[in-house]
Amino acid sequence: MPASDLPTKPDSNACIEPPSKIEGTLDNSFAEIDWQAPWLLHITQRHYLSTTIEHLSRPSQQMNNLSESSSLDNAESLDTHGINACNISTPDTIANVLKTAMQQQANHLEQPLPQTKPTHNQTPQTLQFVSQNALPDGEAYESFIGSTGNIPTRDNLHDLFNGSIWLTFPKTKALLNHYHMLEIEQQGVGASRGRVRDTITVFDENGAVLVTANPSIGEALIGFDWQGSLVQPRTQWDDPTSPSPNAQAVVYIFGHALLEQLITPRKPLCAHSVVISVGQDFFALSTQQRIAFLDNKLADYMNELLSKDTVTPCHLSPLPILGVPHFWAENEDSHFYDDAFVFRSGRRKK
Repeated sequence: MPASDLPTKPDSNACIEPPSKIEGTLDNSFAEIDWQAPWLLHITQRHYLSTTIEHLSRPSQQMNNLSESSSLDNAESLDTHGINACNISTPDTIANVLKTAMQQQANHLEQPLPQTKPTHNQTPQTLQFVSQNALPDGEAYESFIGSTGNIPTRDNLHDLFNGSIWLTFPKTKALLNHYHMLEIEQQGVGASRGRVRDTITVFDENGAVLVTANPSIGEALIGFDWQGSLVQPRTQWDDPTSPSPNAQAVVYIFGHALLEQLITPRKPLCAHSVVISVGQDFFALSTQQRIAFLDNKLADYMNELLSKDTVTPCHLSPLPILGVPHFWAENEDSHFYDDAFVFRSGRRKK
């Protein structure tokens, strides 16, 4: 079983709907996800999500093949044969998939579902995935989550990956939503988000976390020293496909928009990262244990960062994501990092 998935307990209460019981149809874009990509191996419930999403997108793919080979000439004829209908997503399918995955995780851990982190005038709300239609007109997305615990979810790749990060880092995601709420309470929702919400948004959409037991690797990354962070200490980097207790550095992606972009990997894709220092014993943990530990550490880190009066997105360190060792075969050649357009000098001190 994949290291990033939770094993099934021999307990009937932990047996939630198998993939075939989720009703709906997803369009072909979902079939393009490579669930074995190294940047997806940390996703909680990855095995369930991949199996279910592949099942739900398969009919659409088969009907497209039929459509391409058919000699039918017009859309009306295609509708008659049910082909066009199969290429249209059934509403709320992704919300139901994510809801089931979250419940499976809670059942396995024998814990309640995760909750929001409330502001001073709220109470904690149990998190749940719901239809996008549940979001009232004119209400801010973050405010709705904070006050109800309901995460409006559309049937698209962006919201699938957003939900997968809620599953993987629930405490950190709730913390970020908490700070959105604080800012909305103080400033309202205007044309400008402000420095705090800008920082949250950049990390939420495009963030990555460098976890390292070697401080020099983190310092080199922050200093735009690509040789010192990604090339020279390459042997110290963990391979997500075969985690090692002897590794000293690993990157986990947090940004859901970045995961969506990585469906079609491009060398210039750049994450905005934070560095979390850990002891060597972190790397002796299983992937799922690492992520549970990291969710707490990352929430504490972001709480401290977002509390600073001077916080801006500049506090996040650029990281060309395909330059992460073991993420992309081409970076095995050190000349991969000679591309100054991608691996820029940035704010490095002379």
